[in-house]
Amino acid sequence: MKGTQALEIEPEKNGSYRLGRQVIIDVIEQLCSSESRQVLSHRSDHDIPMPSVRTLSDIMDSLRSILFPGYFGMAELKIETMQYHVGSTLDSVFRLLSEQILRGMWFRETDCSSASESYCVERSQLLTLQFIQSLPNIRRLLSTDVQAAFDGDPAVDNQGEIIFCYPSIRALTNYRVAHELYRLGIPMIPRIITEIAHSETGIDIHPGAEIGEYFFMDHGTGIVIGETSIIGNHVRIYQGVTLGAKSFPLDGNGFPIKKIPRHPIVEDNVTIYSGATILGRIIIGHGSEIGGNVWVDHDVQPGSKIMQGKAEEKIFRGGGEGI
Repeated sequence: MKGTQALEIEPEKNGSYRLGRQVIIDVIEQLCSSESRQVLSHRSDHDIPMPSVRTLSDIMDSLRSILFPGYFGMAELKIETMQYHVGSTLDSVFRLLSEQILRGMWFRETDCSSASESYCVERSQLLTLQFIQSLPNIRRLLSTDVQAAFDGDPAVDNQGEIIFCYPSIRALTNYRVAHELYRLGIPMIPRIITEIAHSETGIDIHPGAEIGEYFFMDHGTGIVIGETSIIGNHVRIYQGVTLGAKSFPLDGNGFPIKKIPRHPIVEDNVTIYSGATILGRIIIGHGSEIGGNVWVDHDVQPGSKIMQGKAEEKIFRGGGEGI
């Protein structure tokens, strides 16, 4: 048609097309240069792909269905068929997780570069079995977390709502799974699992943190718990709380020294209200109460209450004081 013919352009005769093609060629060369991709690209000497975030998310969905049967994945689960469903799901978890662990080991390369491929495969499968053995204890810990949420939140009247809806339990499920993998020395995979929960809930817990029983994060959004934090039993924290590091000791080359204790220790029966920032390797003594929006960088004795100064109210009349 005449209208269609009017829209047709011959690329070879179009100056902007030739210019655009050259621009793209120039950008390709820059992006592929060794200087440009030195830090931000990954190219190993083997053919093992990187771990898959999507697969690890699917694994967590499967584990959630085992840890909370009837709530996730198997909504019509019956007692008579539970063993079949749990066994089938665990078989799938074993296959998928051992493959992801193997990928994580190869990604770090130091784990597998000096060993045979068969050794690395067997090692990843053994680590997966060791993790699977921890699932009953993970469920036990999560049951205490659910109970803590039920006891500590007057807005809920049944535990099922907590399991199904609360971001605290979702983030803690990922954390408790990731922490067991972290304890086994598995690289990369634990951090991916906690970052999945971070993206979903806004709660950032490093898998290396140690968290005791009956832990409750009320609301949860914006909570940050650093790698070397230690949290006791029956601790409750609210949204926006940070358990962070105050400073980073440096090595001889000026780089932060890794893995040293640098985050707080929170003892049993402590409550930390919203927005509190607690920094450094300090101890918050048992039974203490940390008020909202306070900054704490020193040890707190057991049974203490750390609060802000009370706001001062002034009323100005007729251009009085302060005007």
